[in-house]
Amino acid sequence: MKYVDLIVDNNTNATDAPYTYACRQDDVAPGCRVRVPFARGNRLTDGYVIAVREQPPAGMRNIKEVVEVDPNVRLSAEELETALWMRNRTLCRYIEALRMFVPDDIKVLGKTKDPFADLDFSASVPETLTAEQEQAFREISETLDRQEHRVFLLFGVTGSGKTELYLQSMQKVLDQGRQGIVMVPEISLTPQVIRRFMNRFGKEKVAVIHSRLTKKQRAVEYDKIRSGRAPVVIGARSAVFAPLRDIGLIVLDESHETSYKSDKSPKYDTLEVAVKRAMSHDAVVLTGSATPSLADYYRSEKGLFKRLQLTERYNETPMPRVHIADMREELRRGNRSIFSRALADGIRENLEKKKQIILFLNRRGYASFVSCRECGHVLRCDECGISMPYHKDLNVCMCHYCGRKEPLPAQCPVCGGRTIRSFGAGTQQVEEKVRELFPDAGVRRLDLDSARKKGAMEAILSEFEKHEADILIGTQLVAKGLDIANVGLVGIVSADVTLNIPDFRSAERTFQLVTQAAGRSGRGDQIGQVIIQTYTPDHEALRWAAHHDYRSFYNGEIRLREQIQYPPFCDLFQMIVSDVEEDRAAELAERCARWLRRKAGKELTILGPTPAPLNKAGGAYRYQILIKSPEGQRRSTTEILQQLKRVYTKEKTATSLLTMDVNPYSFM
Repeated sequence: MKYVDLIVDNNTNATDAPYTYACRQDDVAPGCRVRVPFARGNRLTDGYVIAVREQPPAGMRNIKEVVEVDPNVRLSAEELETALWMRNRTLCRYIEALRMFVPDDIKVLGKTKDPFADLDFSASVPETLTAEQEQAFREISETLDRQEHRVFLLFGVTGSGKTELYLQSMQKVLDQGRQGIVMVPEISLTPQVIRRFMNRFGKEKVAVIHSRLTKKQRAVEYDKIRSGRAPVVIGARSAVFAPLRDIGLIVLDESHETSYKSDKSPKYDTLEVAVKRAMSHDAVVLTGSATPSLADYYRSEKGLFKRLQLTERYNETPMPRVHIADMREELRRGNRSIFSRALADGIRENLEKKKQIILFLNRRGYASFVSCRECGHVLRCDECGISMPYHKDLNVCMCHYCGRKEPLPAQCPVCGGRTIRSFGAGTQQVEEKVRELFPDAGVRRLDLDSARKKGAMEAILSEFEKHEADILIGTQLVAKGLDIANVGLVGIVSADVTLNIPDFRSAERTFQLVTQAAGRSGRGDQIGQVIIQTYTPDHEALRWAAHHDYRSFYNGEIRLREQIQYPPFCDLFQMIVSDVEEDRAAELAERCARWLRRKAGKELTILGPTPAPLNKAGGAYRYQILIKSPEGQRRSTTEILQQLKRVYTKEKTATSLLTMDVNPYSFM
């Protein structure tokens, strides 16, 4: 008789702990899925074995027995170790982490529609590398030869040929008989990436995992991986959990993208999981971006990541020309349109030349900001430096970090102007104006509304790629990875929207989005053009983006982060307490904050509680607490928060909820 410690497949805080069972089956081992009688009714429940022991815990009696060991599901030692690490790293429940490694139980019966049947494939050969690419590939190749774990940051301007380096690095891994994972931020936007990998390695050797596959299609792809037929896995962030047994390379393309951070529990950072898995396999992690996150660039400065640079576009295509349109000046001259004269003229000229245009407007998020249209001044918190959204119900502007409130000013405190308003615009409004000004142009809109129907996003992009449309209007979806040679102009309708969200990363996000959107222009043989519309033309994020100067932007922003002690100089934990009764939510959040202050003393900085930026969602009121944990103290902070979760579980009401996130990418 053996004894096993297991996690039951029951996603509640009350059962988030190992349970001990007796087991007569000889083939039981850590990672096995088993069936056990659970709770008072002895309901048969799945469980995952995390440890096997010869003796039961001292003093334990009436131990129930495992009913069955599932022969079809067994996590490897590395997968089990990673799942347990994730539980502590992300403050999730055990079962939430374990489930990431166990796909749905779907058997492949009969024929399944090929999700990539519509893509054209033709065999490709490696391209000749530039001198910069050759140098970067040499360093990656030598590390792969040594089968040594290392993280590379491939810092290359848009259009510099990063994908070819991914391909040649993956070929090296396959030649060694090993396997690899390639992740992209939005899989539905990248038929070009899928095509390039399938053309290079053959369709059968590539498995694709993403959320838009049917369950049956997903089962087919997992079968290709498990059987070893597909040593290359391409997907969105969930591909990091692919059941590969000998990983040699993990690639994160456009590694700065926020979609690499899960917004549902477990709220994992894909790069962190990739590095954890790669360490176990002595594998290389290759991250690539023209605008790496400040945290990743900071790690490369400290030597934790090895930085490789590509400073020129492939085939020496020049970077696009960038013009900043001052919308304050447009207003002074009587132009109240959402388009500056420069952008309207640019659209007209490119249409006459039969060139295509992308109009980009980021409207992501719920909080607007308060701005003076005459001078561009944005109302910010004196304590935190974060923009203060206007709350119409309270008639105040509020900082969602520290809770500071100010009345909506009647006039601008800088210039005295009286054109003070909450700022916000939408893609539908832009589309209407474009159709009004350019009635003969083919116009397509790509945002979460227009792309909601299955296949709609791919259809819109395909039409634009084939020049069946002249103008593509979109949110941040259009800034990610599009490679269309005929695009002559990119117009950023309002750079201020991202610049003034209530988030300490707002300048970083703006620089990234502007640079990435601008990178869609001039990818053919002609110099592209970019027009950025803004009420704050002197902001450093826009100025350095216009000059394609990441390093100067980084130097200024990292100094500011160090002064105010925000990541990467600390870990920032977010707690959201919610309840259908606002008073209960506020009271419970206050109790949590008091408990933290008593427990942590001066080791941690506790901010709040304050109403969350998105104060009400799903019928529940939400209150936010932010915890700053000094660099190097993340483990001790997570231990404190795990204790708080246990205390909270005892005190919570039936309608209250506590969620936690570590270094969140969004503070809504």
